[in-house]
Amino acid sequence: MKFCEKDGNLLVVKQKKSGRTVLVCRKCGREYKQSGEKLILSETMHEPKKGIVVMGKDEMSSELPSTKIVCPNCENDEAFWWMQQTRTADEPPTLFYRCKKCGYSWRSYG
Repeated sequence: MKFCEKDGNLLVVKQKKSGRTVLVCRKCGREYKQSGEKLILSETMHEPKKGIVVMGKDEMSSELPSTKIVCPNCENDEAFWWMQQTRTADEPPTLFYRCKKCGYSWRSYG
């Protein structure tokens, strides 16, 4: 990795029309000659991992942690819990609960 001497930005590899490879600052456009080491120009695309986890009532006991909290529906004192970011990243995540006895779900905002 090399950085621009003028503004400190990361330099990227660019191939000129002449076939010569140089390092370029994306901000100011300043070009730097390669310094003896071989530069390789390549692009790699990564596919984002997508997945939705759906759990049935029976699967929850083995996958989710549990805590002592009173269910607002049946007043049982134990529930499964999980956290999920439901709002912007600068706000705390939402804490979800599901009663072990009746399966009622509710949430608590951090």
